[in-house]
Amino acid sequence: PAFSKPWFHFLSGLEFDLATSLVGQPLVRQQVMKGLREFLENPNPVKPLVMSFHGSTGTGKTYVSSMLIRYLFQSGLQSPYVHHVSPIVHFPHAEQIQQYKESLKRWIQGNLTNCGRSAFLFDEMDKMHPGLIDVIIPFLGPSWVVYGTNYRKAIFIFISNAGGEQINNVTLALWRARKDREEISLQDLEPAISKAVFENPESGFWKSGIINEHLIDFVVPFLPLKHHHVKQCVVSELIQQGLEVRPDVVQEVADSIPYFPEEEKLFSSTGCKTVASRISFFF
Repeated sequence: PAFSKPWFHFLSGLEFDLATSLVGQPLVRQQVMKGLREFLENPNPVKPLVMSFHGSTGTGKTYVSSMLIRYLFQSGLQSPYVHHVSPIVHFPHAEQIQQYKESLKRWIQGNLTNCGRSAFLFDEMDKMHPGLIDVIIPFLGPSWVVYGTNYRKAIFIFISNAGGEQINNVTLALWRARKDREEISLQDLEPAISKAVFENPESGFWKSGIINEHLIDFVVPFLPLKHHHVKQCVVSELIQQGLEVRPDVVQEVADSIPYFPEEEKLFSSTGCKTVASRISFFF
């Protein structure tokens, strides 16, 4: 089954949505749109689209992946062609890694045989047992025929808190050097992310062939959010809950969230994660 709409409608809708409802992440918008545009405009891609989302809690990683899926597939995350992997749920026991490798490989193979235009979301890659993810390497590369089926139209999205701390540190260091977060480029962040994600023995990508063989097409960094971004999140949450947008409430909710570093209190420690639950305290 093809994607839900002609891709150009879908792309302009997604771009508009990212521009209006994703708070404070210009780099994300740029990378995601570039990745999807190149991939969907090509009737015969050489390999699947593989994107890796990095950033700390509450910065929008799950939000963006869900939005993307909602645009791509008619029934969004409920679509039978959208597959979700959570290491904590699906692969809890380190000692069963051999079985997990087998079943993960068979599962991906089965889903792709069923529909080449499938999407796979790998959540919390930082909690994946090192070594496990490498069984999917054959599905990510430019091989023409893997296991007898053509798999080059699939989309893989890896989501990870790994690299979040490094992204925050770089953002902070640049801010101290008088460079605003809006001016930060991918080049500023990539080395720090790579180091955090690929050289950390705790990370699901540790020493992974996915990295060595450069199978990730787009690394997408989510920056820490500032006070005014959190206020925007509060406003949209109030609107969504059908509540009155009162400036004093917006201010109070935004102030009630922890910020770091200790002295400057620049960036939200939890992004916009706890905004929804905090609103109830003020009504």
